[in-house]
Amino acid sequence: MHNFKRIFVAAGVSTLALGTVFGSAPVYAETLLEVAFNQPESHPQFKAMQKFGEAMAERTNGEYKVEVFPNELLGAQKEAVEMTQTGTIAMSLAAASLLESWNPDFVVFNLPYMFDDIAQQQKVVNDPAIVGDLYHSVEDQGIIVAAAFHGGVRNVYRKSGPVEKPADLAGDKVRVMQSDTNIEMLNLMGGNGIAMGQGEVYTAIQTGVLDGGENNEIVFSSLKHSEVAPYYSYTQHLMMPDYLIINSEIYNNMPDDVKVIFNEELLKAVDYEYESFAESVAQAKIDAEASGAKFNQVDLQAFRDAVKPLTEKKLTSDVTKKIYKQIHGAAE
Repeated sequence: MHNFKRIFVAAGVSTLALGTVFGSAPVYAETLLEVAFNQPESHPQFKAMQKFGEAMAERTNGEYKVEVFPNELLGAQKEAVEMTQTGTIAMSLAAASLLESWNPDFVVFNLPYMFDDIAQQQKVVNDPAIVGDLYHSVEDQGIIVAAAFHGGVRNVYRKSGPVEKPADLAGDKVRVMQSDTNIEMLNLMGGNGIAMGQGEVYTAIQTGVLDGGENNEIVFSSLKHSEVAPYYSYTQHLMMPDYLIINSEIYNNMPDDVKVIFNEELLKAVDYEYESFAESVAQAKIDAEASGAKFNQVDLQAFRDAVKPLTEKKLTSDVTKKIYKQIHGAAE
């Protein structure tokens, strides 16, 4: 069982200073914050959370420690968020689209062309003035969004040739995430969105079930999709964050000084992750090109115009409309 606190308890003794009973220096209880993650140790988010854990341990003199479990060792993302809700684990990293199940307003960051560039995304998704209310809107359900990491920029790739405008995707079956919003998005982009698990994509493209997929350069290269769909076109249609979720009771019960450390070091981890992600993307491009991949730019405005009806359709609440205005105000 994964408990967020590992404490040795003696009858009638404070759990925070057990050693004082025996006349020695205080021995404080160790609080272990366990984090579920679905990607490998090489991923920038894993590295960022490790650095965060090291800083937490150092600045709290070992009272607070962080352990990250990669490769879905604690379960898939949805299951991990549910475990975080109950406090079985302290934290989990989850794709932005998952949070729509807890509050539909989270759709605002899952829509195409929500951000103009990566720097704007980083600023917006970690600005309490913009996202504070949204990130705490699920607190009564047992979770808080503590921070948002970069999840990459998603672009279309296919096997038949480069894409430059929406008409080029006509008739193409392109894998998207298992989301009605993503299917509708790809359809508006000119293709035929097919929801499918990531593990099936390589074979599906290879056998002609799919004509291509859409993802960031790291996934494109690491899963060897460049071998079967070498034409990678910078549609830049999605730039979704990945959220670090924390159990609300665990967070709210942290001493104020620990909360300050937690939030300060988390922002440093976010900065590190954005930098590390950029380095990983650069290397992924080199590796993909070595295997025969070709990268090209597209008519971005044509794709923006094509998916605009989806954005207008999904921004229905006062919350999402306000955030949308704040985002585009930040870009001016």
